[in-house]
Amino acid sequence: MNHENIISEKLITMPRIGDNAPDFEAVTTKGKIKLSNFAKDKWIVMFSHPADFTPVCTTEMSGFATRKKEFDALNTELLGLSIDSIHAHLGWVQNVRENTGVYFDFPIIADLDMKVSKLYGMLQPNESETAAVRAVFFIDPEKKIRLIMYYPLNVGRNLNEILRALEALQTSDKFKVAMPLDWKKGDKAIVPPPKTLDELNQRLEDDSIEKITWYLAKKNI
Repeated sequence: MNHENIISEKLITMPRIGDNAPDFEAVTTKGKIKLSNFAKDKWIVMFSHPADFTPVCTTEMSGFATRKKEFDALNTELLGLSIDSIHAHLGWVQNVRENTGVYFDFPIIADLDMKVSKLYGMLQPNESETAAVRAVFFIDPEKKIRLIMYYPLNVGRNLNEILRALEALQTSDKFKVAMPLDWKKGDKAIVPPPKTLDELNQRLEDDSIEKITWYLAKKNI
């Protein structure tokens, strides 16, 4: 197999937006789980970190933990992962709780065999072959991957953006609209552009929406 075929094979095995989320079973700090067994009405935000007992990862996991209620309010389950043992996970959870009072009250996958990391493309050899990059997968109730974020080992994620993107996805689904740059809750959303001349004429006569031009219009939701 030549180099190009190897690259193509790796790209094919990495999940993409719109794909069904690959199913798996795993041991976590909350016991054994199977992705397909998560509640049918729940969203899932699955995120990997490079290693337990490391500084950037501790700030990130603490952020997810302290803002868990915001994810709960958005009907979303949190699911962490790193290539560490269950014993390391438990020790780290307790260490952080003892030192900061923050409790990681969500399952963290112990992916020692790298099965889930490889399945989701979290191992990227040019960054590290033994530590998962900081990946975030947004999985909807139909178990479809809706958004993917990748961060390098040395840059922490932005929880505000993760929550904003999650709420934008859910709002877009509910109201069948699109979201403009920097959209946040309370802002106007973009109405899908017309697809026929009849729809175009209706758009021009519709005073209930803000028309920047015929193909760019916004409305309150």
